[in-house]
Amino acid sequence: MNAPAGARTPTRLIPPEILAGLGNLELVARAVVDGMLNGLHRTDVFGFSQEFAEYRDYVPGDDPRFVDWNAYARTGRPYVKRFEGETNTRLMLMLDVSASMGFGGGLGGRKASKLDYSRWLAAALAWLAHRQHDAVGLLAFHDTVAAFQPPSGRGVAGERLFHTLDGLRAGSGTDWPAALRHLGARVSRRGILAVLSDFYCAPDVLGQALRGLCVRGHDVFLLHVLDPAERRPDVGRGAALRDAETAEVMEVDGQELRSGYPERLAEHERGLRRAAASAGADYVRVDTDQPLDRALFEYLRFRARQS
Repeated sequence: MNAPAGARTPTRLIPPEILAGLGNLELVARAVVDGMLNGLHRTDVFGFSQEFAEYRDYVPGDDPRFVDWNAYARTGRPYVKRFEGETNTRLMLMLDVSASMGFGGGLGGRKASKLDYSRWLAAALAWLAHRQHDAVGLLAFHDTVAAFQPPSGRGVAGERLFHTLDGLRAGSGTDWPAALRHLGARVSRRGILAVLSDFYCAPDVLGQALRGLCVRGHDVFLLHVLDPAERRPDVGRGAALRDAETAEVMEVDGQELRSGYPERLAEHERGLRRAAASAGADYVRVDTDQPLDRALFEYLRFRARQS
C-alpha cells in the first residue's frame, strides 16, 4: 500500500483478537483511531490539523469539551473553539446486517464475525468523524431497515449511534435497492456514504442502485468485508452447504469447491469493482483478520481525494 505524500504507513496496528477483548464499542473506536493517528504525521492531506483558528458562540448541542471556560469566566459568555481541521462533512454509515454477515464465529473464541468487524469499523469511522466535528448518521439494514439515525454532530447523537451499533444483530435477507431508496429519500444533503457489507449481491444491481446517489453528489466508499474462510473454503470431499439468508441447501464437491470457488469469488470482486467505478464510487476489500487501521487509512486516502 502506498501512503499519501506527507504521511507514513500506519503503526501500532491492533489485531482483531485484541479488539474482541475490549468489548465497549467506543473504547474500540478510540483505541483504533488514536493508534492510527499517532502513527501518521500531521498533514493537511488528511485535514487533521488541530491548530486553533477562532471562537464562535456556543449553541445547544455543542460538545462541552470545546468550550473555552477561561473565556467564559472573563466574559460570562460561552465560546466554542474552532480548529483549522474542521471540515463540516456529513458522513453516513450504511451497514449491512443481513444473515450472511453473522458468519465468522463468536467473540467468546476471540474470533470476530463479519458483523462484529463491521460494527467496530463503523464505530471507528464515527469516532474519526467526531474528532473532525463532522456530522455522522447510520442506516443499518437487511431485507428491511433495522435502524436509521440522520447525520448529526451533537454529542448525544454520537452516544446514541454507538449504542445502536452495539445492539445490532444479523438479521435475514438483503434488499439493496430498498435500503438505498430509503437512504436517498431521507438524506438529501451531499456528503460521504461509507457502505460496509459482504456484498453478496449481483454487482450490476448494486451499481445501478448506487449510481443515483453518486449522481446526486454523494461520495460513496464501499468497504467489502470478508472472512478469510470465505476466500479459502475448507470442506471435505462431499458437503452440504446452507445459504444463511435463503436457507437453501446445496450439495457440493469439496475438491471442486476448493479449486473453482476462489476464481468465482475473484470474478465477483472484479464485478463489484467495475460496478463501483461505473457508478463513481470507490471500492476497498478488507478481511476480518486484518487490523482495522488499514481500512481507516484507505478511508483517509479516499477523503483526501475528495478535498
